[in-house]
Amino acid sequence: MESKRQQKVARQLQKDLSEIFQREVPHLFNGPSSPGGFITVTNVRVSPDLSVARIYLSFLATKNRNELLDLIQEKGKVIRQHLGDRVRHQLRIVPELHFFLDDTAEYADKMDKLFAGLEIPPAPAEDDDDTN
Repeated sequence: MESKRQQKVARQLQKDLSEIFQREVPHLFNGPSSPGGFITVTNVRVSPDLSVARIYLSFLATKNRNELLDLIQEKGKVIRQHLGDRVRHQLRIVPELHFFLDDTAEYADKMDKLFAGLEIPPAPAEDDDDTN
C-alpha cells in the first residue's frame, strides 16, 4: 500500500512527465527515423524512498510500440533532466525512471472479444405449477 506522500509524488510525476512528452521532447520521438506516435503516461508508481519511479506508458498512432519504448529508455537521461528542472523545488532527489509498456487497454479489448464470442444458452424455463 502506497503512502499519501508516494501517491502525491506519483501524481505530480505523472502530470509533469505527460507535459514533458507532449511539449518539451516530442521531437525526440517524432523524427523521420523515429517510430513516432502519441505517448500517454497512464500510471506512475514510486518506491517508498521516492528514489525510483515506474512509469507505465501507452502509445497511439505507432506501428512498433517496443521500438518506441526502447527509444524512450535510451533518452531516459534527457527526460529525467527535464523532470529535474520541473521538480527540483519539490523533491530532494529526482527519481530514477523505469519505463514500461502499459497493455491494459489491449488486455481489456482481448477480454471483450472473448466474452463476445461466448455462447451462453438461455436458462431453462421454470414451471409455474402451484401444486399444493
